[in-house]
Amino acid sequence: MINVTELRPGHYFLEEGNIYQVLDIMLNKTAMRKMVAKLKVKNLRSGAVIEMARNSGYAIEEIRLDKKSMQYLYDTGDSLCFMDQKTYEQIEISKDRLEWEIKFLKGDEIVEITSYDGEVLGINLPAKVALKIVNCEQAVRGDTVNRALKGAELETGLKVKVPLFINDGDTILVSTLTGEYDGRA
Repeated sequence: MINVTELRPGHYFLEEGNIYQVLDIMLNKTAMRKMVAKLKVKNLRSGAVIEMARNSGYAIEEIRLDKKSMQYLYDTGDSLCFMDQKTYEQIEISKDRLEWEIKFLKGDEIVEITSYDGEVLGINLPAKVALKIVNCEQAVRGDTVNRALKGAELETGLKVKVPLFINDGDTILVSTLTGEYDGRA
């Protein structure tokens, strides 16, 4: 057990049967009251991002998650299959749990699977992934008043806005945090 004020972004804790990841913490101390920790956390079971406030002195059960590198193999229809490269053990994770992450998986990528006490919680993606453009709108000449962007569809089905100089067949970097164009690969 640790004091809530000792939490930092990236820490994990258990509260009321839910597993949370700290995304952001702000400590607020006024003259008339105790220090208050305002936490922005992600529930790893439901994926919901919530804010909570706890007074200093509140004890939190900090936990460690198990992380294992696995290779994405294929889509079974209602789940995704991953394989451990050393033991060849395979696991399936429901698509409901990976709604955001599935937009960046194209096959044979190595991802980090997170679990707690044998329960698979999800996957961690790299900050950026390289994806190929399969369909791109044509650039409109003269449409350059502001940062000119056009629509493009990637090989995973994700639709992003890209600069006018990007064409069909180009490979681009996409941020897995925002789902936006991040540069050429």
